[in-house]
Amino acid sequence: MTIGLSIAAIAGLLPVAAAAQSLACNGYLVGKGASPATLLQTCGEPIYRQAVCVPMVQLGWILTPYRPGSPEAILANQCVPMEEWTYDRGPGTFFGIVRIYNGTIESVRDGDRGR
Repeated sequence: MTIGLSIAAIAGLLPVAAAAQSLACNGYLVGKGASPATLLQTCGEPIYRQAVCVPMVQLGWILTPYRPGSPEAILANQCVPMEEWTYDRGPGTFFGIVRIYNGTIESVRDGDRGR
């Protein structure tokens, strides 16, 4: 009995998690992994587009001529260029912010509340 309830509880949470990474437009959901063309076709033009620099930790290697041995690994924050498109979901709702990276939707999140 408890296993069945646990599975039902988890299954009930799955659509919520999927909706958090999706933008609802015209009765359809557009989310992570979709192309910008699909986003434009489904949701239309955003109210605002901007280029952003997203800091991400990247692994790098340093070769030093004055130290014998193998290269040293370092972790460094690097700017990863992405685009953010903002959609107005209507009065009193949160703006939808879609981040695009390398030709696909990387994430969808809520922005500030609209007026």
